[in-house]
Amino acid sequence: QVQLVESGGGLVQTGGSLRLSCAVSPRTFSSVFMGWFRQAPGKEREFVASITWNVGSTRYADSVKGRFTISRDNAKNTVSLQMNSLKPEDTAVYYCNVNTILWGQGTQVTVSS
Repeated sequence: QVQLVESGGGLVQTGGSLRLSCAVSPRTFSSVFMGWFRQAPGKEREFVASITWNVGSTRYADSVKGRFTISRDNAKNTVSLQMNSLKPEDTAVYYCNVNTILWGQGTQVTVSS
């Protein structure tokens, strides 16, 4: 059974940074697409960033461009999200997604003003 284990959420002040990580188990699972989504209270889940397995093509939501960076380690089958210059509107539960159908349990990110 494939599992996604997330880590790295927490509380940070405006302008601060956090790094989220997501590990896919087993490592041998083929993760063609890896991405991050988020869901704020009372809102729908939204796309944040994604990266492909082969050439590492990345995409970002307009709201995070220039502040967030997604990366992956193919050997470890992990994906990370470096979040800089955080804003209160970034507060949400962040979910790792693999191959568009597998979801992590979510990790809370709270940015205080």
